[in-house]
Amino acid sequence: MLLNFLLRLIATMLHVGLTFALAPLVMGVVTTLRAWVLGRRGPPVVQPYRDLYKLLRKSTLVPETASQLFSAWPLACALSIAVAAMLVPGFCTGLLTAPLSDFVTIMGLLALARAATMLGGLETGFGFGGAGAAREALYGVFAEGALLVVLLGFGLLAHGVTVDGIAVAFDTQHIGISVSLGFALAAMLAVALTETGRIPTDNPAGHLELAMVHEAMLLEYSGRNLLLLNYAAMLRLLLWMSLIGSIFLPFGMARATDILSWPGGLVLWLVKLAAMSAVLPVFEVSSAKMRVFRVPEFLGVAMLLGMLAAIFLFVAARIGA
Repeated sequence: MLLNFLLRLIATMLHVGLTFALAPLVMGVVTTLRAWVLGRRGPPVVQPYRDLYKLLRKSTLVPETASQLFSAWPLACALSIAVAAMLVPGFCTGLLTAPLSDFVTIMGLLALARAATMLGGLETGFGFGGAGAAREALYGVFAEGALLVVLLGFGLLAHGVTVDGIAVAFDTQHIGISVSLGFALAAMLAVALTETGRIPTDNPAGHLELAMVHEAMLLEYSGRNLLLLNYAAMLRLLLWMSLIGSIFLPFGMARATDILSWPGGLVLWLVKLAAMSAVLPVFEVSSAKMRVFRVPEFLGVAMLLGMLAAIFLFVAARIGA
């Protein structure tokens, strides 16, 4: 028992360390590959690390109209995303955080991060930040609704509500590709693209790391506060990739109590991240620019797909029972 606990502890620490270390690298790979697809040279893949270091050295400015909580919202956002990223399994299952990786907790942490970002955008009282916060609230209603109905179907199929349990169930039961899981994957991808700001919206600045709505709430931040917000965005992207990989691509995941399976699990996890990092910029470049006002329609379709997936998964669960 003690040996198993020590192995799970080491695996958890390794998962947390790799998650925090690889988040900027994943963002850098996506940015560089997108530039290559567009026929440009692009920045090096380590550029996000350099940007974070530059922000760490810069001074932090606080607007005169901001309250004393101005610097607290970036910290709350980063901590919420960091805890959520720790709960989502990466290269292996059976971590010490596995019992806490239920979808209600993860959704709550993501909602808390969104609320902190919105409050940060409202701090200075400027109209652009307030408009971004209002749109973020609107998107959150549809995104969380779509995600909730999808996760309801997963819980019925896997007889559990934790990401770790669903990954183990989907891997051991050899659940094949079905129409219901296809709907669920499409819905989760739509939610992930919206949550991470990866939808190619009609943005004059041309930045896709954070869509216009997200950028509007960060305009007044600088220095370490902006570092926390940018790093939270990188962690959020890695979190969604790990979440999608754990649920829909659970094959090859190591077990925390089996140290011999760790190398294979690490290699396959990196391969999954690399594959998703390669597909994402192709989608961003090939998709036509979407008007920011059409994002709720996009999420409405995701909610409909999530409802269809939940219904089909419920029927499949009842037939299997």
